[in-house]
Amino acid sequence: MAVGARSGHDEPEERPEQFGRSSSSGPVAEPPSGTGPAGPAGADPTASGGTDEGRTETGAAGTGSADDDGPHAPRQQRSFWKELPLLIGIALLLALLIKTFLVQAFSIPSDSMMNTLQRGDRVLVDKLTPWFGSEPERGEVVVFHDPGGWLEGEPTPDPNPVQKFLSFIGLMPSAEEKDLIKRVIAVGGDTVGCKKGGKVVVNGKELNETAYIHPGSTPCDDEPFGPIKVPEGRIWVMGDNRQNSLDSRYHQELPGSGTVANDQVVGRAVVVAWPVTRWSTLPVPDTFDQPGLTAAAASSAVARMAGPGALGLAAALPIVLWRRKRRDG
Repeated sequence: MAVGARSGHDEPEERPEQFGRSSSSGPVAEPPSGTGPAGPAGADPTASGGTDEGRTETGAAGTGSADDDGPHAPRQQRSFWKELPLLIGIALLLALLIKTFLVQAFSIPSDSMMNTLQRGDRVLVDKLTPWFGSEPERGEVVVFHDPGGWLEGEPTPDPNPVQKFLSFIGLMPSAEEKDLIKRVIAVGGDTVGCKKGGKVVVNGKELNETAYIHPGSTPCDDEPFGPIKVPEGRIWVMGDNRQNSLDSRYHQELPGSGTVANDQVVGRAVVVAWPVTRWSTLPVPDTFDQPGLTAAAASSAVARMAGPGALGLAAALPIVLWRRKRRDG
């Protein structure tokens, strides 16, 4: 096939350059004997009126049409099957990073948080904000590591290798880690307590817990407690299904007196992600926003700051007076 046909130009099938002839109109004589294909001796093959043969050779060098095989021809795409391992590797790396620093899925193994959470629910836990110094707040549902002795005697499932791998990269909840999920009722500096037949009281304010505790449950009739002062850097947690939750109330004999250290908290549960029929967010109930609830904790924090400040002022005063006396003298 002629080059012109390959290039898409409408030209006669028989072109002069095919035979090394001039492209000018009219009859073309055969070159004299001995002159060679370039014409008479001494003729410049690149001069005006020369053949198109040079252009066809240039096209073969890679500057012609896109159909020619040359340096500028389109690169052949890699096979999908060759790229698949790379795509899988990138996906697994991203999943591992997300699980480690951003969000992790957890499975609910018991009924201690009904009806907010039911057995078999999958929740997504925010692990990012603790990296920026955020601490648990009242009313949040949090996942935390066993502080020590809370899950003593509980059987630990033995997952198969596939389950271990999927849980390692965050695509499946871990079955080996001994984690718990409860609601934060009080934080460091708070005073919390509950008498039989009464309500949970935080910093002198009663909590209206009807929005989240299990219907038919009482605030603490099965295990009254307090009042207890929660140490700084720790939280007091309780399950929403109060009569079926071994929470802070039942571990006061352990180190921490039933409280959980903030650095043991994995993160806050923010969404019920599975099953889809149970999809919902986990906001902080309004009762934890009532006026005055944080007043006592705030005043105690000011007192803690004022104590060292007063001691520092008392220590610095003699030095300041001595410097002034020396300067004036």
